[in-house]
Amino acid sequence: MANTGENQEYRVLARKYRPADFDTLIGQEAMVRTLSNAIDSGRLAHAFIMTGVRGVGKTTTARIIAKALNCTAHDGPTINPCGVCNNCRSIAESRHVDVLEMDAASRTGVDDIREIIESVRYAPVSARYKIYIIDEVHMLSKNAFNALLKTLEEPPEHVKFIFATTEIRKLPVTVLSRCQRFDLKRVDASVLVTHLATLVEKEGSKAEDGALKLIARAAEGSVRDSLSLLDQAIAHGAGDVTEAQVRDMLGLADRAQVLDLFELLMKGDIAPALDTLRAQYDSGADPAVILSDLLEVSHWLTRLKVTPDSGADTLVSEAEKTLGSKMAETLSMAHLTRAWQMLLKGLGEVKNAPSPIAAAEMVLIRLAYAANLPSPADLVKQLQDNGGAGAPAGGGTPRGGAGGGGTVTAIGRTAPGMQGAPSGASAVQRSADVIALRQDSNISDHAAQPMPVSFEKLVDLFHAMKEPTLAVALKDHVRLVNYRPGFLEINTTRQMRPDFIMQVKNCLKLWTGAEWQITISRSEGEETIRSQEVARDQKRKDEALAEPIVKAFLSYFPDAEMLAVRDSRSDDPDMVEIPAGAEDADLDYSDDAPSEMGDFDF
Repeated sequence: MANTGENQEYRVLARKYRPADFDTLIGQEAMVRTLSNAIDSGRLAHAFIMTGVRGVGKTTTARIIAKALNCTAHDGPTINPCGVCNNCRSIAESRHVDVLEMDAASRTGVDDIREIIESVRYAPVSARYKIYIIDEVHMLSKNAFNALLKTLEEPPEHVKFIFATTEIRKLPVTVLSRCQRFDLKRVDASVLVTHLATLVEKEGSKAEDGALKLIARAAEGSVRDSLSLLDQAIAHGAGDVTEAQVRDMLGLADRAQVLDLFELLMKGDIAPALDTLRAQYDSGADPAVILSDLLEVSHWLTRLKVTPDSGADTLVSEAEKTLGSKMAETLSMAHLTRAWQMLLKGLGEVKNAPSPIAAAEMVLIRLAYAANLPSPADLVKQLQDNGGAGAPAGGGTPRGGAGGGGTVTAIGRTAPGMQGAPSGASAVQRSADVIALRQDSNISDHAAQPMPVSFEKLVDLFHAMKEPTLAVALKDHVRLVNYRPGFLEINTTRQMRPDFIMQVKNCLKLWTGAEWQITISRSEGEETIRSQEVARDQKRKDEALAEPIVKAFLSYFPDAEMLAVRDSRSDDPDMVEIPAGAEDADLDYSDDAPSEMGDFDF
C-alpha cells in the first residue's frame, strides 16, 4: 500500500475519495444533467430534496450544489466549482458560516426549526447564498414540518434549502410539493467495479477482478458501502485483495459451488448436496448466506428462462453464464418457482433456528425430495392421458438418500364429483384431481353459476367467488325473511353501506345471469346464519356434556373445559397411501368431511 506518512492521520477510503465536484460523482448522470441545465438557464429552485438508498451520495451532492452556488471563481452559479477558492474549501470542510448542516435524526423538534426560520432573514456573510442542508429530513416531527412550511414556500432570495432522506414516503406531501426532487439511483455494479479498480491503483494495492465483483455485489449499489468493504479487504489482505479473502471476509459461499449445489438439488441428488453444504459451512460460510445465494440463483435462472438477454451480467463469469443458460433450458418454470418458494420459507427457518446448519440441511432435503415430483399441470395431464387410473411416475425418493422404505397413511376426502374414484388411488392422483377441479371452478369469475337453492347456498357462492366482505356481511348481519331463486327479502342487524344491496345484486347478476330482486323488510326474520351456527355448536356441546363418558372424564379432571366438538375422521373410508417422500411436495391433503363419530377438544 502507498505510504500515507508517519505524521499524516489515516483517512478511510469513503472520506478520502469523497467526490468534490460533479465530475467525480459517479452513477448520477441524469441528476447532473438536470442541475447543469437549471444553472445554465438560471432556473434554480429554492429548495431541493435528494432521495435514495444509503451511500449513493445524497449529502455529498448537497455539498457540491452548495459549492456550485457559492464558488467565487465564477461570476455566478456554475456546474463546475473550482474547489480551491475560500468558499469551496470551507464548504468541503463543513466550516462555512453561510452553509449550515443539520442532522434531523438528532434535532427533530420544532425549536430546532425555529432557529432556522429566525436566521433566514439575515443576509449571508460571505457567500452568494445562505444554504441550509438538512440530512435525514424525514426524522423531523410533524410540528417541525408545519413550522417550516411557510418559510419553505416563500424563502428570501438569498436562501436555498437542500434536504436529504432515505425515506421519501415519510415526508408530508406539503413539503414535497415545495421542493425540486432528485432520485439518486443505485450505482450500477459494473460502474462500481471500474471505480474500485481505479481507487485500488491509487492506493498502490492489487485486487483481483473477481474480488471487486464480490464487493460490488455486496454493496448493492451503495458507493460508500463499497469503499468501506474495499478498505476492510485491503487491510484483511495486507494490500493484496483476492477473491478468496473477500469471500472469507464476507462469509460468502463460492458462487460456482452454489450453482453446482442448486443443480444437485434440482436433480434430487441429496447426499452430494449435503456434502457440498457441509463443506461450505466448514470453510466459514453462513448457512443463511448459502440459502440467500441459492435464492439468488433461482431468481437468476428464472430471469434467464423468461428473458435470456438478462444473462449478460458483467458480474457473472462466462463459465457461470454457460452453466446458467443450460440449467435454465433444462428446468421448467414450475420447478424454479417451487424452488424459490421453498428456499424463501426455509431462509426464515434458518435465521430463527437454534442450529442454522441443521435447519439449512432440512431445507435442502425438502427441496431435493420435491425436485423429483411432477408439477401440478404435468400431474393433471398425465392423469388425463391415463384415463384417471393409476399414479403417474415421477414422485418418490431422491437419489442418494434413504426414502424410509415405507408408506405414510393419510385420511383423505373424496372431492365433490369424485365419489366414483376407485378405492386405494394414490394421494398424488387424488391431489391432482382436486387441483383440476379447483382450476375448472376458477376459470373465470364471470362464468355462469347455477341459481342458489337456499340463502345458505347464496352465501356460499359469495365465498366461492372470492367476495369475502359481502359474504361476511350476509352471514353475520343479515336475517332472512323470504327467499326463492331470484328473490331475496332480508332484515339487517346493523347499518349497512349505502351501496350494499346494489353490490349484492350486481354480483348475483354477473354470476347467475339473472336479474335479482332484493328488498329490505321490517319483519324480524330468521336468526343470522352465524347465530344459527353458534346455536348448533352450543347444542352439540350440551349433548356431548350429557354423554356418560364425557361426564366421567370431567369428573377425573374437574378443571378441564370443553372447548369444541368436532367431527372425527377415523372412520373415513377414503384411506390412501402416500409414497414415501411425497409428504414434502406441498400438495393439499386436507380433510374436513364430517363422519359419524365425534371428537372432543378440551
